[in-house]
Amino acid sequence: MKILFFTDNFPPEVNAPASRTFEHCRHWATKGHEITVITCAPNFPQGKVFDGYKNKLWQVERIEGMKVVRVWSYIAPNAGFVKRILDFVSYMVMAMIAGFFVGRPDVIIGTSPQLFTVCAAWFTGLWRRVPYVFELRDLWPESIKAVGAMRQSSAITVLEKLEMFLYRRAAMIVAVTNAFKQNLTSRGIDEAKIFVVTNGVDLARFKPGPKDSDLTAQLGLEGCFVAGYVGTHGLAHSLETLVDAAELLERDHAALNIRIIFIGNGAAKPGLVTYAEAKRLNNVMLLDSVSKDQIPAYWSLLDCSIIHLRNTPLFSTVIPSKMFESFGCGIPVLLGVAGESADILEASGAGFTFEPENAAQLAQSLVILATDKAKLQELSSHGIIAARKFDRIELADTMLSHLNAVAITA
Repeated sequence: MKILFFTDNFPPEVNAPASRTFEHCRHWATKGHEITVITCAPNFPQGKVFDGYKNKLWQVERIEGMKVVRVWSYIAPNAGFVKRILDFVSYMVMAMIAGFFVGRPDVIIGTSPQLFTVCAAWFTGLWRRVPYVFELRDLWPESIKAVGAMRQSSAITVLEKLEMFLYRRAAMIVAVTNAFKQNLTSRGIDEAKIFVVTNGVDLARFKPGPKDSDLTAQLGLEGCFVAGYVGTHGLAHSLETLVDAAELLERDHAALNIRIIFIGNGAAKPGLVTYAEAKRLNNVMLLDSVSKDQIPAYWSLLDCSIIHLRNTPLFSTVIPSKMFESFGCGIPVLLGVAGESADILEASGAGFTFEPENAAQLAQSLVILATDKAKLQELSSHGIIAARKFDRIELADTMLSHLNAVAITA
């Protein structure tokens, strides 16, 4: 089968959309399928082209059996609505043009969260007379309102109409959560064409192991209980809550040597750095993003991971992919997200939930884990078992079977 995949995030970027797309497409390529990915120069989340790449009109590379076509786009950091829209629209236009110059596929996939990538997939499918699949990773533009980037307006209304148009025109929708599926069916989208393929973990990369001793020494973390947030520092994550928890820990439990480290970049990173520096804390460390190859070493530093989103109803429909990476590494999870992801964590027995944006509850959970090694080990072993249910290879095979059904019936 020939699969054409539109995505504006792809390795060497290391965010969740890039990892999911890469790992799925790589697996499909190993099974003999012809995979073409149309993306742009890697630049997320700082809006700077990665070393070794240029923002050119057209460049092609081969990556692990996949043909990757990179097109020009207007590159802007993940801040400022107008600049971000220019980024998205420029990629859409160039990706649609690129769709004229690649071989005719059997099926086309466009992945969200933003809708313009999916527009490119729909248009190319229409012109090539090929079914297009909407991979639904986020309820956009609802999430724009949820993070306060925009209020309801004529622009949001247009995006909402575009969203429904793309749902209706899709031959199939692959949602990453059951809550997304329920949301769409409640709005009149045919349930029969919506399938859920959750995020997962590459168990070959994310697995239990000892702490990286060199990195531990380099960062001065010997003898510390290390909790970490790994990922994009975005408007949706409200990471000030973690800094507030660190302040409570330094005031009341300094003897426990609990450290909270942040690894990543994003629109909220500068403000978070300013917020943490103003508190003059000794138990917080803010690190920049690291390469895909370095990520497992940084995960190894953690005694537990912290996953957090703003306290808003929309985010109860989200399942953060880093939870599954924590499972794979055997790292207990402290989850500040309500809804479906909390249900998964509680069923796994691999961590604790706390109320989103409740720093006191987070601090209390950290104290429990730092003082109860038996509980820490119990949660770790449960996570390793739970990870097997979210093996990226099996999930990629499930999605492939759905794609094959669409291609056959087209």
